[in-house]
Amino acid sequence: MTTASMTLIELTQTAIRVLVKELGTVNTARFIDQFTGGFGDYTAERDTLRPDMTVDEIVRAIQRQKERPTS
Repeated sequence: MTTASMTLIELTQTAIRVLVKELGTVNTARFIDQFTGGFGDYTAERDTLRPDMTVDEIVRAIQRQKERPTS
């Protein structure tokens, strides 16, 4: 079987069409997502979210939130 050579853009578009047809839109997005890296510096950002709290304090706050009755 021989196929014509495609540009990278054509190949990507064709592959996405095949994936959507076979897997559906949501599962195609999930599949592609596993190959994309995040962005930014999570460690630096995390340190600015709650600079006044230790990890243990954050865990206790989460546990307290989970123990609250829901309305």
